[in-house]
Amino acid sequence: MSDGDYDYLIKFLALGDSGVGKTSFLYQYTDGKFNNKFITTVGIDFREKRVLYKANGPDGNTGRGQKIHVQLWDTAGQERFRSLTTAFFRDAMGFLLLFDLTNEQSFLNVRNWMSQLQMHAYCESPDIVLCGNKCDLEEQRAVKEEEVRDLADKFGIPYFETQRGDRAER
Repeated sequence: MSDGDYDYLIKFLALGDSGVGKTSFLYQYTDGKFNNKFITTVGIDFREKRVLYKANGPDGNTGRGQKIHVQLWDTAGQERFRSLTTAFFRDAMGFLLLFDLTNEQSFLNVRNWMSQLQMHAYCESPDIVLCGNKCDLEEQRAVKEEEVRDLADKFGIPYFETQRGDRAER
């Protein structure tokens, strides 16, 4: 697909504390690459990906497919960038809220991020997906899946666990 050759543009904003793996998650999704070196995002960055979505119709046949241009906005997790990142909340069509399964404080801060979303998002109940990152580090896990599922249920949002990019193929 060339520039401008798409049916839909979708903007997602990745949120979460510094160091939870937002940038690595987005690079893995868009480029299939993982970098072991931690590089702090300063302010805002973004990644893009074009996808072809083919849905099966009621008759079981696949339609022509929809060309979707996905913009994934990567936010800095540090408090000092909060006023800058919240300015982007209104333009996002959905949110990926990430925390680190090996860092209990990043999970406890999910409630703070949800409060920020409720104050600054485009509507009262925005589309949010909660992602517990680094599930491949089982021996270092500090957050129980049951705790997270309870919180996700409380907020009425889906929850997924993701692996670091260097282990995603294993």
